[in-house]
Amino acid sequence: MLSTLRQIVEEISRIPVLEEALQCVAKRLQQAMAVDCCAIYLADYQEQNFILVATEGLAPEAIGVTRVGFSEGLIGLIGQREEPINIDDAQVHPRFKHYPDVKEDAYHAFLGTPIIHQRKVLGVISVQQKTSRRFAEEEEALLITLAAQMALEVANAEARGLLNIAEEKKGFRRQGIIGNPGSPGLAIGIGYSPVVNKANLKDFIATRTTKPAIEVSKYREAVVKTKKDIEQLTKRVEDEVPQDVANIFHLYDHLLDAASLGKAVEDKIHSGWSAASALKQVVESYEAQFSQMSDPYMRERAVDVVDLGNRVFTHLINIKSSLPPMPDKAILVAHEVTATMLADIPREKLVGVISVKGANNSHAAILARAVGVPAVMGINDVPASLFADKEILLDGYAGEITVSPDGQQKQAFETLITEESELQHLLSKEEQLPATTLDEKHIALFSNIGLSKTLQDTADDRAADGVGLYRTEIPFMQHDRFPSEQQQMQLYRNLLVQFRNKPVTMRTLDVGGDKPLPYFPFQEENPFLGWRGIRLTLDHPEIFLVQVRAMLRASLNLGNLSIMLPMVTSVDEVRESKRLIRQAFYEVSEEAAREQLSLTKPKIGVMLEVPAILYQLPKIAELVDFFSVGSNDLTQYLLAVDRNNARVSDLYDSYHPAVLHALNDIAQRCRELNKPVTVCGEMAGEPGGVLLLIAMGYDKLSLNSSGLSKVRWIIRRTARNELSDLLQSALECSEASEIKSLVSEKLEMLGMGGLVRAGL
Repeated sequence: MLSTLRQIVEEISRIPVLEEALQCVAKRLQQAMAVDCCAIYLADYQEQNFILVATEGLAPEAIGVTRVGFSEGLIGLIGQREEPINIDDAQVHPRFKHYPDVKEDAYHAFLGTPIIHQRKVLGVISVQQKTSRRFAEEEEALLITLAAQMALEVANAEARGLLNIAEEKKGFRRQGIIGNPGSPGLAIGIGYSPVVNKANLKDFIATRTTKPAIEVSKYREAVVKTKKDIEQLTKRVEDEVPQDVANIFHLYDHLLDAASLGKAVEDKIHSGWSAASALKQVVESYEAQFSQMSDPYMRERAVDVVDLGNRVFTHLINIKSSLPPMPDKAILVAHEVTATMLADIPREKLVGVISVKGANNSHAAILARAVGVPAVMGINDVPASLFADKEILLDGYAGEITVSPDGQQKQAFETLITEESELQHLLSKEEQLPATTLDEKHIALFSNIGLSKTLQDTADDRAADGVGLYRTEIPFMQHDRFPSEQQQMQLYRNLLVQFRNKPVTMRTLDVGGDKPLPYFPFQEENPFLGWRGIRLTLDHPEIFLVQVRAMLRASLNLGNLSIMLPMVTSVDEVRESKRLIRQAFYEVSEEAAREQLSLTKPKIGVMLEVPAILYQLPKIAELVDFFSVGSNDLTQYLLAVDRNNARVSDLYDSYHPAVLHALNDIAQRCRELNKPVTVCGEMAGEPGGVLLLIAMGYDKLSLNSSGLSKVRWIIRRTARNELSDLLQSALECSEASEIKSLVSEKLEMLGMGGLVRAGL
């Protein structure tokens, strides 16, 4: 029976249309359990009822027509109780409700169980027989097991089916397909799913060669052609995006160099493999290495390696690829969108991007954000081909896609786009004005920088009060060895000069555990609680000292450097870090004196992200100049939730009462200790979060530069002294949903509801 269950679940995943997949389940289950009837209902939360979507034994014409209210009948009772019901004779049960359309008068024995995914009832599956009897425990266990195994597949298949089902006929409402926000914005367009590269290295069958010199020559020629392609793509985008984003394509150049892919491929050729075979083996090896990394940014580099391999392969076998005709308002859809694929599309016709796989730190997402194109990434394996030539509403803020919308949905979405445009116009008019509340309290707004290899230089960054967090680990992660002190110094110097008259806070190297360096590998059972951040660098003072020396040398004659320590859990870690910083300072100050340059002692701060540190604030405060709350990691550690784990990511919520109480306690303690404190993280850039943080007393926020104008606009329309009631009510709530409702109401009262409705 176990094999039968497995086959049923596997069939669901293979069938792309929801109604067909569930009809298959109904038929197979009826046969497997030898029952007279099987029926599957799905929940429609907008209409608050269950709709019959598949059956073997009930009237087929009732499919898509019969609806059972959430509080009606036996199906509704199963949904309410969230547990199975096993009845000898359903028709005498007090909750039985007769639905003439389904024609179930002949059935008596009834067994039903809910289909639940992540605490949400997705539907109900039931079996019936004409004779009155109680289903055996083994039969009940079988149905429960099937429902549990198929829950995830139903959740995904539901999205797939909504693309092809004739909604008007079947009674389905068009719903949104949920993915991950990749690039903010709203768009209406036509799905465009081209085959950009017909050559696929993975499908190539490996072959040997007896002429390695010829194969090496062929490979090098293909590399030269690929480099020219990349150069053209770089020229196509470099006028539209910051230099750091254009440098994405320099990574491709780096990978093609002899020191990277090139040497490995040629070594394989000399061992007897053809050029294409050698390329295939090396690309697959690199892909496997990147894919196994815990750090999301590095994991996404596997996409770049495969894309580059396919481009070289295209030239190796002389295949010419071309784009099919595209609509004027195209939404690019692919199984995995790459940066080069995006650069291939004429910008004047591109209005949106959908990548079935991928994340918001992929190079495609970074490029989409740079050129201002909305993007949604990672949509549960909905086939890209099903979007082709269909009208699409794309919400890059919420990560939601609606396919083939009805007139009402489209009209509402067009209103959102108009509202967004008006708001963006208002925001841009105030981006150079101070972030001062109506009661004249200035809130300092800083940029978070360092998600790409080189520095940004955008209008938003220039409007910031400085840099609240510079993530120094990204350059380390993109080198093939530890960068030298001189290399680091030059990078840090560029940033400090860019913000010459403003404070810049640099976080020391925060790698290890979930962010491994490719040239410094180690594995751990639980990387989030492992050897990372300050723990790693204190164990390797030679790495820490070189980095701090580079920071200090970069700050000569400037004096705007602050240094922040990540992942601190004890007073001893701070003491030891300060000892090493003092050592580096004395060394650099001697050099500066010889060269008649001035060196200012940097302020030292600690990131508050590990809950243990919250109970040591008075002792830590004696040693440091400032604190910075890493709200993302603090939330993750407080709630014991890995937000990158799909099974529990819905439990990650910065509005959780425990998180708000922790943030409020930190603000109060820092005031008592007279220590400046900044909030770094997503909450500092979210409208409701900004209101709560200001109410708590935070007057320094550090966020991604793209959100600075929005937060500035909110602050300039808020009176700090009018938010105390909101905070008090929020702190009395027991659920995150209650807090969100309170905040939404407050935003509406302040006339800022549009920021939420338009996704801003």
